[in-house]
Order: sequence, then C-alpha cells, then structure tokens
Amino acid sequence: MSGSFDLDPRLAGDTFVVGDLPLCRVLLMRDARYAWLVLVPRRAGLVEVADLSVDQRALLWREVDTAADALRATAPCDKLNIGALGNIVRQLHVHVVARVEGDAAWPGPVWGFGKAEAYSDEAAEHRIVAVRQRLAGLGGSQPAGEGSSPQG
Repeated sequence: MSGSFDLDPRLAGDTFVVGDLPLCRVLLMRDARYAWLVLVPRRAGLVEVADLSVDQRALLWREVDTAADALRATAPCDKLNIGALGNIVRQLHVHVVARVEGDAAWPGPVWGFGKAEAYSDEAAEHRIVAVRQRLAGLGGSQPAGEGSSPQG
C-alpha cells in the first residue's frame, strides 16, 4: 500500500480504527447513537470514487459490501445507509451506517444531525472487537495499529 497515505485529521479525530481491508482502512465513528463505519482507501490524494482505477473501484464496493455485512451482523438494523459525500472532508471515504427506526435522526440523514454521543471505553471496545471479528470471518481485516482502541 502507498507509504504516503495519511488519514485526514478530522476523520482521525472523529473515529476509532477497526482495521485494514486490502484497500481500505475501516473506522468506527465516535458517535454511540449509531453503528457507523467509515472506509477510507489507503491511497494518497483521492477525492472521488472516480479517482480509483476500475479494479480499485470494484474492490472498494466489495469492501463496502463486506463492511455492511459485518455491521448488520453486529448491529441489526432496519436500513443501511451508504454514502460518499466529501463536502467537509475531501479525502475519499465511504460511510456505512446501520439505521434503526426511531434512532436520533430517523428518518433523516445522520450527517450533521445533533451532537455526537461518546462511546464508553467498554462499548467502543465491544463494537470494535465485534466488527473486527466479523470482518476477519468474511475475508480478513487486520488490526491497523495505532488508534485501534478507545484509549488510543
């Protein structure tokens, strides 16, 4: 993978690291109101999905599917929201959000709704471990190292 990949500081501050898939770093949003993953291709300078090669785009969507499967298995939901907005953070990233009817933003979008609620260390660790294990069972997520735990 590219040695020049740097996670946008806002994404780094808003997430916990879950692990790495072949293309993407998998992150958990620091908002306990929703089970919410973010996938960031580990390539420098990407802004749009179209910035990826055709093969990388196909891999990105396979990894989004894998993350969605892991999220649904660990956080059952009524609807799965998937989106790549990038209006605030330009670095290419894809949100995968498990929505439950009646959640804090239901039926509207979660982006920009209200104030994030912090996970307890235990709840964050539980969600990270559950998603990481499920990803590993679906084809492998490797821990990414730094920032992998709620304390990091």
